[in-house]
Parts: sequence; structure tokens; C-alpha cells
Amino acid sequence: MTPFNAPDQPAQPHIEEGLHGLPPSDLIFGNGKVMQAVRHKAQRVAGTNVPILIQGENGTGKEVLAKLIHTQCPWGDGPCVKVNCPAIPATLIESELFGYERGAFTGALATKPGRVELAHLGSLFLDEIAELDPGLQAKLLHLLQDGQFSRIGGREDKKVDVRIICATNRDLRKEIEAGAFRQDLYYRINVVNIHLLPLRERSEDISELLDYFLGL
Repeated sequence: MTPFNAPDQPAQPHIEEGLHGLPPSDLIFGNGKVMQAVRHKAQRVAGTNVPILIQGENGTGKEVLAKLIHTQCPWGDGPCVKVNCPAIPATLIESELFGYERGAFTGALATKPGRVELAHLGSLFLDEIAELDPGLQAKLLHLLQDGQFSRIGGREDKKVDVRIICATNRDLRKEIEAGAFRQDLYYRINVVNIHLLPLRERSEDISELLDYFLGL
């Protein structure tokens, strides 16, 4: 699959033609130079299986960009599994991410695969990655290094082939200085960095957005 409507290939369908429920890519990226640079970078990395870190304020479209990158990569027909890190209680997020074996703890009546496992041959989108506690950061680092993880209560590692896309509205370098985020994990997830500007800093795209949403 050719990423983001490369000029020498037929154009990909827009939302009107049912492209995974996403807005048209021209609308997502607008016409400004900064967002066109974002589009070019996303196009170049969509076909590679390297971790991507998307940074930007809330509402800048980090999740939309992550989904678009997934749909335009060679494994775009596979699952795209989202984990909203701050929305899952700290006591549950490890089991949500990595799953558990039957009998691993009280109430574990059956084996349950986690979202990492469910994303096999697809993409795992970790939204607001800075919210993960240090213990889970270490386990995620192991996944990124070796492509392996273990369920809670598991006796052996499981291997998955999954593309990791992370997003955050925080400055992770400041989080590292504060001791809240692992530096080694930062380098692993920040192989490709994409920064999204808020709309107030790219006013040239406002009129096109208005026309689109008023026409819905």
C-alpha cells in the first residue's frame, strides 16, 4: 500500500468513500508549510516498522494522525489498538496492556490476552504515554527491545509483531529531568518524532476546516 496518496499511484479514497472513518488527508494536513512538512514525514515513515512519537497539545489531532499512519502502512489491514493510558486505573493498566493467565490473581478465572497481544500484526497506539508508571515503562521497554512480553502470571515470554505509536501532550525531556519518565524508553519510542501545532498557530487552515464541518 502506498502511503498518503503518493503522486505516482492512484489516489486513496477520502472519508466520503469510507477510508476507515477518517477525514480527507488534505483536510488533516491543510495547506500550511508546517503541516505539509508533517505530511511528508508521516508519508516517509508509514511504510517502516519503527516507533513513532507524536507530540502536541490536546485537540491537535494526534490520534487522527496515528490512525492515518496505520491505515497507510503495509499492515494497515491489521488491528489498530488504542490504549488511553490516563483513562485506565493504575491497578488495572498492566493487565489491560499485557493480559493475564488464569489464576494469576484473585478473580482471574480465565486467561485474558492484553491489548499488546490483540495488536499483533497491526499497530498499538499508546495515547498519553507519559501517564505510565515506571514499572510499566520498564515492561514496555522490554517489548520495544525484543518484541516480547509476558502476561501477568505467565511463565514464559510471548512474541508479537506490532508497530508502536505513542502520543503525549507533555514535554518528555522535562518528565525525564523530573524522574517521571525513563530516558531509555524515551529514546526507544522517539525514533521518529512528529510535532503537531495547535490551530491558533496555523490560521491558514481555518477556512478549509470551517467549510468542511459546515458541509457535514
